[in-house]
Amino acid sequence: MLTTSRMPLACLTLCIAFTACDKPKARVGADSRSSAGKKTTLYISTKSGVDMVEIPAGEFVMGSDIGSDDEKPVRTVTISAFMIDRNEVTQESFQSMMGKNPAKSVNPAQPVERVTWTWAVQYCNMRSLREGLQPCYDPKTLLCDRTKNGYRLPTEAEWEYACRAGSKSDFAFGDDPQKLARSAWFKDNAENRPHPAGQKDANNWGLFDMHGNVAEWCEDYYAESYDPAATTDPAGPPSGEERVLRGGSWKSTADACRSSARFSQPPGLADVCFGYDAYGFRCVRSVLSNVGPKNTDSQTPGKP
Repeated sequence: MLTTSRMPLACLTLCIAFTACDKPKARVGADSRSSAGKKTTLYISTKSGVDMVEIPAGEFVMGSDIGSDDEKPVRTVTISAFMIDRNEVTQESFQSMMGKNPAKSVNPAQPVERVTWTWAVQYCNMRSLREGLQPCYDPKTLLCDRTKNGYRLPTEAEWEYACRAGSKSDFAFGDDPQKLARSAWFKDNAENRPHPAGQKDANNWGLFDMHGNVAEWCEDYYAESYDPAATTDPAGPPSGEERVLRGGSWKSTADACRSSARFSQPPGLADVCFGYDAYGFRCVRSVLSNVGPKNTDSQTPGKP
């Protein structure tokens, strides 16, 4: 569990503003390893200017036998291909979509924080609309339709699969927490604040800050253990009181930043309250027959 305490919420009203969209681009990056072997990483620049990575379908071992009780039971999970933001959503991107910046530590290049789960899904819908895609979330119930081609939060399984990037260790780079500072801003090196996105080493699939900086909201309701029967694109329990957060933050110990570490918080009410200043998010898109690289207009080999 995260080593920070739960904090009271303060009030804020969000308004929504529209901005113009940029033309999408794509490029093929260096090869990286997954459970399925050597893969070519596809980096995608979206119409709204946010870089994404297409994550290959595959299998991985989710959870940890040596972690907390809520990281069990460990089981092999099959994940369909999807796209995920390379970086945590920045304050600049959130401001451009939502018209406000709730962050306590203000810097356009830093991840947006003090974001509730509810605001995160509202941002997903706004970004979808801005790019001419189908919003995944019902605006009244906030139920997610993963068959839509727009943006959404990752499921907890998708998040861990992307974080591990083919690894089976405690962290994407291995088991040694002494090496975490190369890949993460966390309690030992963050100087009590978040930092601009993308400054640390990326994982093998080109994703930044999957460990540390800000903890990331997932789609799932939190449960104290995994359903052992849910092994293909699991999406968590159908209901609950809290939503899952992953990755640890700038306030977290190394243990809380492990790939399998879990914690949770209430999702928050729409447009009324700040979230905690260590909470942020990143978006994903399902790779459907009408999604994938069709949201691109060029591909060139080489590193991003």
